[in-house]
Amino acid sequence: MFDIEFLNYVYFIFLGAIFGSFGNVIIYRLPANESVVSPRSRCGQCHKTISWYDNIPLLSWFVLRGRCRNCKARYSFRYVLVEYLMAFAFVACYHQFGFSWFLIEALIFIFGLIVSSFIDIDHMILPDEFTLGGLVLGLIGAALNPQREFLPALIGAFVGGGFLWLMAYMYFLFTKVEGMGGGDIKLLAWIGAVLGWKAIPFVIMTAAIFGSTVGLALAWRQKKGLKTMIPFGPYLALGAIIYLLGGQTIGEWYFHLFLPGF
Repeated sequence: MFDIEFLNYVYFIFLGAIFGSFGNVIIYRLPANESVVSPRSRCGQCHKTISWYDNIPLLSWFVLRGRCRNCKARYSFRYVLVEYLMAFAFVACYHQFGFSWFLIEALIFIFGLIVSSFIDIDHMILPDEFTLGGLVLGLIGAALNPQREFLPALIGAFVGGGFLWLMAYMYFLFTKVEGMGGGDIKLLAWIGAVLGWKAIPFVIMTAAIFGSTVGLALAWRQKKGLKTMIPFGPYLALGAIIYLLGGQTIGEWYFHLFLPGF
């Protein structure tokens, strides 16, 4: 017999995979202003509707060897990558928070971060449906969830959004070029509303380290120098996920290193 805790882990793996599959639909359709509800998923090459047994999360891509059953067109590996990322993130959230009110918020937060990150990678945009919608949900959650406090969430939203707005404004003053989109500002405000204002320094530093590393590698590879454009949203999301899933201790240490006494 399996113990109940093991079954809980299996449940959240499959729950995450299902939401990952739905996330793929949103990633593809939302920027194209298509409905994310209908029609059913179809092959982008032959437009044949994909049968339910060819659309099982985590499995079908490998069974079909990444190809359409009808026309043999290749499916991107990223479809199954999103499903596995979401499955891992959901089960990690359960492991971190157990059954709690904040678990619900964490799952919504993780889903939104992963989906909006892939949209940003594809189109260099962060949809308001996620950033502003997430900000509102984060503040409502802080007001209703007995495990959270509203004031740190409100301050987090202002500190997160305000810091990036100020950086973007200063960059524009000196260069006359927009260096950061409004989506990143709203994204960090959303992160602050969920994680609180003390998470902001850790998220920004983590995003800067990963973002600059990838940016420099792309600049060297593409021979474009500092003109290389990369989306910053995925790195802010990565910093937030690391903080959420165990990086809080490091984040608080980093915060008190620069602001002792707070």
